[in-house]
Amino acid sequence: MLTKTKKLKIIKGVAIHEKDTGSPEVQIAVLTKRIDELSKHLKGHKKDVHSRRGLLSMVADRQSHLRYLQKKNIRRYNAVVKKLELRK
Repeated sequence: MLTKTKKLKIIKGVAIHEKDTGSPEVQIAVLTKRIDELSKHLKGHKKDVHSRRGLLSMVADRQSHLRYLQKKNIRRYNAVVKKLELRK
């Protein structure tokens, strides 16, 4: 589970300014962490269909945020992808 302190640490790592919580970079980073944690859960609980559906929803949401950022500012997109190691 993503605790408040973990979330703050993630936000500080990619935030544009000090009170930034809603920029695409922050949302992508938080979603990535949640996706990683849920993926670990699903490896042990293969029949948990409801969580798998939530995972697919989060992946789609992250993809839409990435597409938006790529259209608006390619430099910020490249920085986020490199920092979070999303595309290889």
